Amino acid sequence: MNYLNFDKSVLTNLEKSLTKEMLRTNRSGAYNSTTLVDCNTRKYHGQLVIPVPAIDSSKHVLLSSLDETIIQHGAEFNLGIHQYEGGHFSPNGHKYIREFSCELISKTIYRVGGVIISKERLMVSNECRTITKYTLLEAHSATTIRFKPFLAFRSVHSLSVANDKASLLAHAAKKGASFRLYEPYPTLFLQFSKQPNYVHQPYWYNHILYAKEQERGYPCTEDLLVPGYFEMPIKKGESIYFTAGIDEIAPTQLKKIWDSELSLRQERVDMYHCLRNAAIQFTKKVDDQMYLLAGYPWFKVRARDQFIAMPGCTLSIGEYDAFVEMAQSAMVEIDAFMQGTSPKVMTELDAPDALLWFVWALQQYANAVGQLPVAMQNMVTRIVDYIIKQQHPHLFLRNNALLYVDGTQVPMTWMNAVENGMPITPRTGFVVEINALWYNALCFAGTLVKAPQVKIKWQQLSDQLAQSFETTFWNGLYLYDYVNGQYRDVEVRPNMILAVSMPYSPLAKKQQKSILDVCTRELLTPKGLRSLSPKSGYYRPNYVGGMLERNRNYHNGPVWPYFTGAYAEAYLKIHRHSGISFVERMLIGMEAEMKKLCIGTLSELHDGNPPFKGHGAMSYAPSVGEILRTLQLIKAMQ
Repeated sequence: MNYLNFDKSVLTNLEKSLTKEMLRTNRSGAYNSTTLVDCNTRKYHGQLVIPVPAIDSSKHVLLSSLDETIIQHGAEFNLGIHQYEGGHFSPNGHKYIREFSCELISKTIYRVGGVIISKERLMVSNECRTITKYTLLEAHSATTIRFKPFLAFRSVHSLSVANDKASLLAHAAKKGASFRLYEPYPTLFLQFSKQPNYVHQPYWYNHILYAKEQERGYPCTEDLLVPGYFEMPIKKGESIYFTAGIDEIAPTQLKKIWDSELSLRQERVDMYHCLRNAAIQFTKKVDDQMYLLAGYPWFKVRARDQFIAMPGCTLSIGEYDAFVEMAQSAMVEIDAFMQGTSPKVMTELDAPDALLWFVWALQQYANAVGQLPVAMQNMVTRIVDYIIKQQHPHLFLRNNALLYVDGTQVPMTWMNAVENGMPITPRTGFVVEINALWYNALCFAGTLVKAPQVKIKWQQLSDQLAQSFETTFWNGLYLYDYVNGQYRDVEVRPNMILAVSMPYSPLAKKQQKSILDVCTRELLTPKGLRSLSPKSGYYRPNYVGGMLERNRNYHNGPVWPYFTGAYAEAYLKIHRHSGISFVERMLIGMEAEMKKLCIGTLSELHDGNPPFKGHGAMSYAPSVGEILRTLQLIKAMQ
C-alpha cells in the first residue's frame, strides 16, 4: 500500500474527497492543482496556472480543467466533475474512480464497465508545461477517448465571465490546437502524442461554483469557455500523452520528457519524503536567481517567510547548494534595500524582523557546515551595523539597547491582519520576538566582526540588551508580548518562545523553562502552537467566515504549525535527550496532515480547538520548513 493512497470509499464520497487537494509545481512559480477527484473548489485551482509578467505579478489560470470521456458502443461515460450554482454536480465522473495514489506522481484509476484506464500527471521542471499520461489498462471492445478543455485566461484572484471579447478561434498545432482568448496572454498549446480529431464547438459553461470561495465569503461562480473537443481511439495497453504549455512542442518528445521528469521524482514513502518534495516545490527561479515562495496558491516571495523556511527547506534535506543560491539572491535584494532602492523580487523586506530572520538563517547554515563564507559574514555584520546606526526605516534603537517599532498605523510584526486599513493587533513599542531576534543577531555578529573596538562595543551593547530584555519583558512567569511605555501586554502568545529557542538567549535557564512550561500548558496542540491562549478574552480559535471575521481571528487563536520548530528546539534545549520522545509524539499530529488537506504537505494554519481543521494557504513554506527542521533536530540529538 502506498503512503498516499485513497480508495473508492473515500473518493466517491464528495464530503471527504472535495476537502483533499493535490499540488504539482514547476519550481519556477507555475503550478497544477485541484482536488483528488479533479473537481475545482477554488478559483486558484487549475490544470495550468502560470506567472504572466506581461500582465502583472500574479499567477493566471489558462487551462482550468480537462474533462475526459470514454466512449464504447456509442455510449459516453464522462469522467469529469464540476459543481454548479445551487450545489449541483455534473457530470459525476467521480463515481468511476477506483483508486488515487501519489507515490512518485499522482495517479488515478477509473473503471467504466469493462474499461480500466489510468491517468498520471506531472509538471515539467522550470517550464510552464503540464503532461498527463493516459493508459488503457483493460478494454474488451473498441474504445474512444474524448478531451474537453475548459479555458479561463484570468488572474487567480478574479473570475471569468462569459463575454463577446474572448477570441473563439482555434489555431492548428502539431497533433493539437492552440488558443488565446485575450491579449496580452501567451498562446496556450494543447497537444497529444497521437493525432486527434478536433471538433470546434465554442460554448460557455456558466455558473461553475467554487465551494472554497463561497465558504470564504468571496464571489464564487464563473463562466468557462470550452472551444471544442479532441477525440481519438485508444487500444488496450496503449498510452497517450497530453500536454498543455505556452510553447509548441514536438509531440514525439513527450514520452522522452515524461521519462526524464519521472526519473527526477522521489518516492513519498513517509512524512519526511513528502515534506522534502513539498520543500523543493517552493523553489522559484527568476533570471538565474533562486528564491522560496511563501506558499501556494497565492503567496509570492515574502522575505520573512523565506528566511524562516530556508534552513528547513534546504539544509534539513541536504540541499546546501540551494541554500547558498537563495542566500546570495537574498543578499542582492538586501543590499539594494539598505541602499534605499526597491528590491526586485522579494516583498516585505522592510518588515522590522525580516533582516534579523536572515541573520538567523545564515547562523543555521554556519552551524550546519561549520563555517560561514566571508560574504555572508560581512552581510551579518552589515545588517547589525545598519540597525545600530538607525538606518532601518522601522527599527529604532533606544538607549536601553532594545529595538522599538511603531505598529499603531501599519502592522509591524508577523501578526499583520488589518481592518479598515488599521492593524487588528497593533503591537507597538518593544516587541518580544523582535528583541529576541535582535539579541541573537547582535551576539552572533559579535563573533564575526574583526575590528577589536567594534567587537568590544557590540559586546557591551549585547550585555546591556540582555539586562534590558529581562527587566522589560520578564513578569516572573513568562514574557510580556510587547511593552509600550507603562503598558505591558500580558497575553500569552507563542512569540516569546523565540527567546528560548534562539542560539543566543538573554534569559537564564530557569526563566527559559518557565516560558516553555507556559507555552506547553496554554498554547501547544497536535498541530503546533496557538497564536493566543484560550484563557484570553480575545481568544477566537476558528478561522472561518468572511474576510473581516477571518482577519479578526487570524492571529488570535488559530494554530500556526511553523512555531513547532522553535518550540521543539526550546524543548530539546531544556530537556536534552529526555525530550526526544515528547517531540516525536508531537509530530504524530503533523504526519496525519499528509492525507487530510493538500496531500503530502502542510497548510498555513489550523483552528485552535479540536478537530484543528486546516486553513489558509494549502502548502506553506514556513510550516514545511520548520517541521523538516524539527525532524533534523531530533536526528541530531539522537
